[in-house]
Amino acid sequence: MTNTAPMIDKELLEIVRCPETKQKLAPATDQQIADLNARIEKGELKDRGGELVKDKIDGGLLREDGKFLYLVRNKVPVLLIDEAVAVG
Repeated sequence: MTNTAPMIDKELLEIVRCPETKQKLAPATDQQIADLNARIEKGELKDRGGELVKDKIDGGLLREDGKFLYLVRNKVPVLLIDEAVAVG
C-alpha cells in the first residue's frame, strides 16, 4: 500500500514525469515516507539544492530509476529538480 496514491489523481500519475529525465514517477511506499520523515526529524535530509528539509512530508513520487523522490506537500507534488531528495 502507498501513502501518496490516494492523494494524487490516477490520471495525473499517468502523465506526470520527472522534469529532469522525463522518467515516469510512482507513489512512494508508506515505509519510504516514514524513513524520510525520520531523517527529517533528525535534521539529516537535504534536497538536491543542498537545503535542509525541515517539514515532514505527506508523500512522494519516486523516479523510475529509484534515485530521486519528489516530495508531496498538501497533496501537491513539488516537481522542482533542486527540491527532490536522493533515496537509498
